[in-house]
Amino acid sequence: MRSVLARHALLMRFLCVGVINTVFGYGCFALLLWMGVHYAPALLLATIAGVLFNFKSIGILVFRSHDNRLIVRFVLSYCVVYAVNVSGIRLFTLAGIAPAVGGALLLLPMALLAYLLNKRFVFHHVKAH
Repeated sequence: MRSVLARHALLMRFLCVGVINTVFGYGCFALLLWMGVHYAPALLLATIAGVLFNFKSIGILVFRSHDNRLIVRFVLSYCVVYAVNVSGIRLFTLAGIAPAVGGALLLLPMALLAYLLNKRFVFHHVKAH
């Protein structure tokens, strides 16, 4: 029973930290736009800052890891999530669904995919309580 509760607590921490990460990433993007930066480089810079922020916040707050050597695995897992997300949005657009709606429909599945990749590929050796 404790194992099931621990897994659910880990997922809940991941989702809560995900909200913080989303606010941070979008906040960076919005700030850069407000400063007059074109949306393309603003998105690139916000994404880079977001991945670095997410690595530390997910690593420390969710999986209790301070191991910076895991950054490559973390970035690779985000590349997988990105590829699946883009493919999903493409399928939605082929079905006549707007990209914004398709992206919104994929938020939870992509969060779950990111959680599984982080748990099994990036932070698999960490005992997160």
